[in-house]
Amino acid sequence: MDRMIYLSMSGAKAALQRQDSLANNLANVSTNGFRAELTAFRAVPIRGDGASTRVFSLETTPGYNDEQGAINATGRNLDVAMTGKSWLAVQGLDGTEAYTRAGALDVNAEGVLVTRDGLQVNGDGGPITVPQNASIDIGDDGTITAKVGNQKPQQIGKLKMVTPDVPMTRGTDGLFRADSGDLAADPQAKLQSGALEGSNVSPVATMVGMIAAARQFEHQMKMLENAEKQDQQASKLLSEN
Repeated sequence: MDRMIYLSMSGAKAALQRQDSLANNLANVSTNGFRAELTAFRAVPIRGDGASTRVFSLETTPGYNDEQGAINATGRNLDVAMTGKSWLAVQGLDGTEAYTRAGALDVNAEGVLVTRDGLQVNGDGGPITVPQNASIDIGDDGTITAKVGNQKPQQIGKLKMVTPDVPMTRGTDGLFRADSGDLAADPQAKLQSGALEGSNVSPVATMVGMIAAARQFEHQMKMLENAEKQDQQASKLLSEN
């Protein structure tokens, strides 16, 4: 009886965790550059005195879906879509280098190139400063040229793009960081200017997954109810004797 209760309880908890992850993915279906979170579970026996008769389902973190999302043309010079496996380097609020696929860029009041969220975009040589009233063009290799009025276009920097060959972890700020520290710039990384990459979350598959998780949770709860009924019947039989 107790094994049935433990199995049902751990199964219901796992279903709730999966539902939370799927709900977060669905909420970001329109977030540029968002990478769908993957979930997996494994059975772990409870260690203690005697035989290991109880098992819990524990969540594991296999990472994220690294498939490229749909690229949508915007025609805006400061919009860039990373292609292939390349990522854009930015400076997080904690001061560390982080990586994102969201390529909607702006120029702040100080003339520094930043993301839509105000994070500094890292260049190969540090921050990228844009001259006042300059028109910007970004090449497919990340090279940035600025033109002021009728002057000749000048290269003002190059976006730092990386192609991770080591595991990366998503932080609470939504940015990714390499487990081994800052990554080196990849000269072969490419982008598409005047476009943004959409989320790689599939709304239909996510909705189907949420329905399946909800049904699994209901099934586990029914097992708990059955365990309670069986316990009551057993107590009744014992009391009659």
